[in-house]
Amino acid sequence: MRTDIFARLDREPVPPKIEVPRMTRTRLALFGGTSAFYLLIVVAVLLSTWLVTLDWKIMLFRPYQQWPELHAFLDYYVVLGQRGPTAVMVAAWLGWRSWRQHTLRPLLCLGAALLLLNVSVGAVKLGLGRLGPHYATQVGSPELFAGGDIFPSGHTANAVVTWGILAYLATTPRARRYLSALSAVVALGVGLTTVYLGTHWLSDVLLGWAAGLLVLLALPWCEPVIAVAEEWVLAQRDRIREGLRSRRRLVPSLPVASGGPRPVFPTRPAGAEEPSRESVGTAARSSAARPSSDRLTA
Repeated sequence: MRTDIFARLDREPVPPKIEVPRMTRTRLALFGGTSAFYLLIVVAVLLSTWLVTLDWKIMLFRPYQQWPELHAFLDYYVVLGQRGPTAVMVAAWLGWRSWRQHTLRPLLCLGAALLLLNVSVGAVKLGLGRLGPHYATQVGSPELFAGGDIFPSGHTANAVVTWGILAYLATTPRARRYLSALSAVVALGVGLTTVYLGTHWLSDVLLGWAAGLLVLLALPWCEPVIAVAEEWVLAQRDRIREGLRSRRRLVPSLPVASGGPRPVFPTRPAGAEEPSRESVGTAARSSAARPSSDRLTA
């Protein structure tokens, strides 16, 4: 059993055949229903309906004062909705998936989902300019077009997308069901946590859930672009590799002398006499005796 678990962590010998999700009728119907719910929330806030009244009731109730013992834990739990930490964690997991399955599709899907999320949610945030509960100025007002940027909730939408992408990329129905339930629980908890902390209205969270779900439901329309991007990136990688290999082949090698390696000190030719060697003491005595012999001769 232990061997089987570690074997599943190894790289697969060949790229597996993965069925890419398509825009089915069911998915299209969910996309249409979620879009209608999205527009309904926006209109309800614009017209200051009962939803805005509910926002103010929850805000004045101040849940963080009613249950202060939860505050410390929820301060950490809400990090699961912040884009930076969650994107790094999910990208690390999908990077391993890309290496194991010989494909860049998991990372490219995450990049496409985050790009859609930033564009869609960011545009609505800046366009409506709603202020948060801590910065509200008039009781009962929707606080729109006041320079804020909290509608829809970015934490909630990001939690739906970053954790939901794991379910979207699951390769088996069982894993898809489990990951869908897990991502739904995390996203639900993050949204309610922002309401508890008083950083978002309830309507912000509802719109954030819808915004994140719309991004996930729209991903099948991005699959052709993702496939083209993957082919281009892999082609550039192969091109760079081939260029490096050709450059290595063109590097000239150092010349090697024929006949094998040569010795450091040259050998003496055959028949050469051994140079005479005499000790230092003998040379000194002979030089001292030479003047006396010269005087005797004189």
